[in-house]
Amino acid sequence: MAGTKEASYKYLRTIEYLYELFSLLFTAFRNLHFLKINPVRTVFFRQIYFAGIETFGKMVVIGMLIGVVIITQITSLVGLGSAVLTGKILIWVVVRELGPLLAAIIIIARSVTAISAELGAMNVENEIENIEMMGIDPSRYLIMPRVFALTLSAVMLTFYFELAAIFGGITVTSIFWAVPFEQYAKGMLSSLSITELSVSLIKSLLFGMAIAAVSCSQGLKVRKSITQIPQATTRATIQSLFLVFIFDGIITFIFFV
Repeated sequence: MAGTKEASYKYLRTIEYLYELFSLLFTAFRNLHFLKINPVRTVFFRQIYFAGIETFGKMVVIGMLIGVVIITQITSLVGLGSAVLTGKILIWVVVRELGPLLAAIIIIARSVTAISAELGAMNVENEIENIEMMGIDPSRYLIMPRVFALTLSAVMLTFYFELAAIFGGITVTSIFWAVPFEQYAKGMLSSLSITELSVSLIKSLLFGMAIAAVSCSQGLKVRKSITQIPQATTRATIQSLFLVFIFDGIITFIFFV
């Protein structure tokens, strides 16, 4: 009986938490028009620079290396004469899964701890209360620009990674193994469809929104003790990873199973 009550309590807490994240995202969308205000726009572009632009070089290098690794592994299985099949598998692996997933993981590693710790410190130092006393809605100035900045950054990084993995990997292997680029292109063009691109875009959008909502939510839950900040960042990281993998499995099941 006690176990049933505990399970029911955890179930209700999960529903409550998901509703909290949904409400945070709904409020962010409702306040989207405040991006035209200069201070809010400044926060938005600062987050874009930190989460997306500063990571551009790393994503390109990682994408090229992973593209080379994938092509090398495929070639070791099917041989150099199967460039068309290699191009197909490269599209399936990179566009369907690795692109959105690795972009989300990098954003989690780089931005989740920063945002949750920043908002937590603002709560501890009463900065958010001071913002409210000035007549400024924190959800407009603090939450909304971060949500959309991380979402846009997830889409940007996914695009960077996929281009680097596909074309960088093929270029490197074509140079060293003398496999014509046209053979890879045949396989890629036959596999690259609207469905593949749509799945990649949907995943990156959902991953970005989930990561942003979790990091903001955990940061706002920090109260009057600075010792709660590391706990909040840890919870934000773990919960973000969990939601990303849950969404990844659901979307893949819906589109490809």
